[in-house]
Amino acid sequence: MEAEAVNAENNKHINAFQQEMVFSLDIGTRSIIGIVGIVENEKFKVLAIEKEEHTSRAMIDGQIENIDQVAQVARIVKERLEKKLNRVFTKVSVAAAGRALKTEKASYELSMPDVRQVDDETISRLETGAIGNAEATFANAENGQHEREFYLVGYTVSQYYLDNYPISSIRDHRGKNLRVDIVATFLPSEVVESLYITMQQIGLEVASLTLEPIAAINAAIPQKIRLLNIALVDIGAGTSDIAICKDGSVVGYTMATIAGDEITETIMKQYLVDFDIAEKIKFECKSKKKINFTDIMGLKHSVAVKEVLKCLSEAKQKLCKEIADRIIEVNNGQPSAVFLAGGGSKLTGMCKQIAEYLNLDESRVAIAGNNFQLSAFADEYDINNPEYATPLGIAISAGMNLINDSFRVILNGANAKLFRSGSLSVRDILMMNGFKYQDLIGRSGTNLVVFLDGKRTVVHGGHSMPAVLKINEKEARISDIINAGDVIEFHPASNGEAAKAFVRDIVEDYGQTILVNENEANMNTPLKTGDVIVTFGGKKPLDYEENRHEDKQKEEIFEDKDVEEHKEEKKHLVMQIEEPKMPVKFTLNGNALQLLPKENKDSYYLMDMLEYAGIDFEHLDGNVVLKVNGIGGYFQQELKNDDIIDIYCEKI
Repeated sequence: MEAEAVNAENNKHINAFQQEMVFSLDIGTRSIIGIVGIVENEKFKVLAIEKEEHTSRAMIDGQIENIDQVAQVARIVKERLEKKLNRVFTKVSVAAAGRALKTEKASYELSMPDVRQVDDETISRLETGAIGNAEATFANAENGQHEREFYLVGYTVSQYYLDNYPISSIRDHRGKNLRVDIVATFLPSEVVESLYITMQQIGLEVASLTLEPIAAINAAIPQKIRLLNIALVDIGAGTSDIAICKDGSVVGYTMATIAGDEITETIMKQYLVDFDIAEKIKFECKSKKKINFTDIMGLKHSVAVKEVLKCLSEAKQKLCKEIADRIIEVNNGQPSAVFLAGGGSKLTGMCKQIAEYLNLDESRVAIAGNNFQLSAFADEYDINNPEYATPLGIAISAGMNLINDSFRVILNGANAKLFRSGSLSVRDILMMNGFKYQDLIGRSGTNLVVFLDGKRTVVHGGHSMPAVLKINEKEARISDIINAGDVIEFHPASNGEAAKAFVRDIVEDYGQTILVNENEANMNTPLKTGDVIVTFGGKKPLDYEENRHEDKQKEEIFEDKDVEEHKEEKKHLVMQIEEPKMPVKFTLNGNALQLLPKENKDSYYLMDMLEYAGIDFEHLDGNVVLKVNGIGGYFQQELKNDDIIDIYCEKI
């Protein structure tokens, strides 16, 4: 019994040890690296590392092209680690490739009715407007491919303007005219989905997901120095991924379209060697004075490293300048320091040359790896290798609760995808999970406009349904900050149906002759916008205008009716004429507007006013300004009787 108790206790410790293990996979263009470890004394202890090269071009620039082939290599790495640690893994932490990220610049202006203090809600509306413009610009730039789904993973503010004066922060300042310039970053959904599918094929559930640049920063840049403006460059095979860190968060992403393969290809052409030999020559430049190799003709060579570096000079300059240019572009200037990671960072002279192009002291550009020991350690492995920045970063991020393992949010009944940590608003969560700015806005259905006996008559389309947004079953705003464990319910706004009408919806038949566009028609003739209806003889058509309200254009307002229920609805309309409902009164852009109450007795929202504002939303030439009673409004804002509304397009 005592032996059984000891065994049970030992098994308990073993099981606890195993449950704490974190398994991470870095699926790169050239290879897959797996790392397993545990958290010990507030650091990540690496227990095992395995690496396997791809046998074919299953990955192109970090994007999975052949799921089956990538799954085979990932399975090899997984099984080796399982054998080494005598453990079966069912969950894995992964990262989406930073090289798949796409950025777009955008601006937005907001004018307030008078000089007032800028609060968080105003800043949120300003930045949300800029995000909407970035999405629109990005969709147009996709040349018709905007049906692809993209996640907004983050954005960074390049510049605020207060009354046309550039300023670093507008919070709590007083002013009237605000503007913001941002750089928004989007991630194609197929990048995320292909990762999930690949992991499912080898029996793994994705336990946590982050972005490769964020993972690399978690490994290479300690939290205490992230308040500085630092750039991390992961020089891979196909591209060089760049992430900018400032004020404790990752605020910008970009990439240079050239990387390590440019150097390798230069060696291949210069010395007539295949790709593998060229890669060997490239990395031996750092540790040897002479390099021996055999070319494709079978000839043996012994070349001095100085000679190799000389032939690589032009390609290396091109790479370093491209990296420096991209850093300056996304950071809006030079950073305080730069860390280089990835296999390409090992090339001799990279730090010095990038420092020159950035006009930084050479000591301000360094190889990542020296800081790994601050957050990780290993008994059997040398982890201070810049090639481990991303796989180690994924493991550290998951093990040290730096990503969504410690910050779970439920969105519409499922775990929300969180691509970064830090303070997140509802807007951030929605856009990280594929929702668009347009999902917050519902438009009424297209109106049908005809002319009846010379009078312009409008049959309005169906009402839009506003978006439903709740946090923990309470109504919320998109600017609300999310806390761990929050449950978000979001149903996008839906557009109203386009108006439909027949002659019988417009004309009451008392033996009249009816012409539509000079052609004889009957009561069942369908109508379309622009039709001209003329009636002769009998009693005049019902004059709805006398029994409804008067407006600027003296439009008749009818609701779209189902044909099957027409007779009953007609009777209902007559009853409305005999006993009209009290209209809801607004002032829109200086003109009186009266609307009948909605049939479902719902309130009118600011979004309902868009169709009456006279703005062509399909061809905007500036920013749309929304105001209610002189104060900036938002689309979901509920309106009250006698509200004064301004909706206009302000040219940039």
